Amino acid sequence: MKTLLISFNNFIGIIGILFFQITCSVIPNIDNEIHQTQFQFLTGLDVLIENNFLELKGKRIGLITNQTGLDQGLTQNVDIFDESDNVELKAIFSPEHGLFGSVSAGEKIESDDGLTSGIPVYSLYGSTRKPTKAMLDGIDILLYDIQDTGIRSYTYISTMGLAMEAAAEQGLEFMVLDRPNPMGLEKIEGNVLDMRFSSFIGQYPIPYVYGLTCGELANMINECEWLESDKCDLTIIKMKNYDRGLLMDQLEQRWVPTSPHVPELRTPAYMVATGILGELGVFSNGVGYTTPFMTMAAPWVHAETMAEHMNALKLEGVMFRPIRYKPYYASYEGVDIGGVQIHITNFDKVDLMPIQFYFLQEHHNLYPDKNPFEMAADKQIEMFDRALGTDRIRKIFSRNFKVKDIQDELINGLDDYNTLSTQYHLYD
Repeated sequence: MKTLLISFNNFIGIIGILFFQITCSVIPNIDNEIHQTQFQFLTGLDVLIENNFLELKGKRIGLITNQTGLDQGLTQNVDIFDESDNVELKAIFSPEHGLFGSVSAGEKIESDDGLTSGIPVYSLYGSTRKPTKAMLDGIDILLYDIQDTGIRSYTYISTMGLAMEAAAEQGLEFMVLDRPNPMGLEKIEGNVLDMRFSSFIGQYPIPYVYGLTCGELANMINECEWLESDKCDLTIIKMKNYDRGLLMDQLEQRWVPTSPHVPELRTPAYMVATGILGELGVFSNGVGYTTPFMTMAAPWVHAETMAEHMNALKLEGVMFRPIRYKPYYASYEGVDIGGVQIHITNFDKVDLMPIQFYFLQEHHNLYPDKNPFEMAADKQIEMFDRALGTDRIRKIFSRNFKVKDIQDELINGLDDYNTLSTQYHLYD
């Protein structure tokens, strides 16, 4: 505002002063507002630090984390714990993508000898996905502190559940340092997983977009007895000044890529729109290019025609533009392909999960001889069904390639889930 006032010095002095006083009263100080928001909102880790680690006093800790376990000042939890006299960090456990989030999806990771401090680092995405008795020797409590995406097929929540089982089996405490859900807590989409299709990319009977924080989900898993063990001794360190109506960008919470292809806060929404389609291996969804999960494309697709067809559907909250690109790696590496780029225009109104099926519908109308379910390998079909949490949607849809045929299936079980999940809400 000072710069603005100086620029008016040649204007009528009294009017300039009055203008300055009035505008100061109605225009917020953005820097101060951001600082205030950051000061008010605290993740579970920040609350733990604020409490001077009182909840961990006298306990030997095993920390399940990765590069996203940061405080508000972007300091890593491992460093914070290592430097505190009140925390005895005995071991670190890392999920898929590794401790630093640098390993590609599906790539196995072996345990490390340790950091420079000598703390052992155990991989939970290598020879085992569940902490073993040997790994937990000398530990009193397992602490989970990872930023998630709010999507069922993202494997961090499966790691959390298996670690809860291990804690219960070994008589250890389990603590979740809660973090915000980037999809928000009001958006819930997709069918509830059929437990016959339970896997590491969908372990519990929840929707594809489940509308809970990790702490709330852990509480639900525990109380609903979904663990293959007795209940664990669970504690949730709640966030401060967080509620169900808040989106992560309103918190001024800095986004750290949760894995190599989730670089931005907006990426999880696009993952819901194309991630299941990507399992087929028939289309590029932007992974391997600069737009991960934001596109749907293939060598035979005419970009402008496909964009016209998709926009003609007038889907609420989303637009499509023609795109042509050459992936650097993954599907169609080095090949010119065409298709559409998704542009979400209204997050509150858009139905994300059906977008990929509308694409398949219009693709069938334009290229009926290119049946993606016949082009995909058996393993890819299996992964497609696992990601969906059922094979019913594929089987019904592939008869006529009409989205209207699967609309009820895409919301199967949501009413019961909504009734059940509200019992485990920690935030109003």
